[in-house]
Amino acid sequence: MASRLIEILGSGCAKCEMLAQHAEQAAQELGLDYAVIKIKDPVAIVRRGVMQTPALVVDGQVKLQGRVLTAEHLKEYLR
Repeated sequence: MASRLIEILGSGCAKCEMLAQHAEQAAQELGLDYAVIKIKDPVAIVRRGVMQTPALVVDGQVKLQGRVLTAEHLKEYLR
């Protein structure tokens, strides 16, 4: 499968960490070649048009804002 860049945007709060864990779990279960990067800089977050955190960005596209989904639900965003 193709490599995926998964970015978690947020302050590093508990919800941000949970989203990162669920995204990693989903990517592993899908057998993806992936990298997870956490973006905590508020200016960088706003530049991407994100107004609610945590946010999930996959290959440069904002897929989710202001929510934490289960790994099973995140698979849809990573495919």
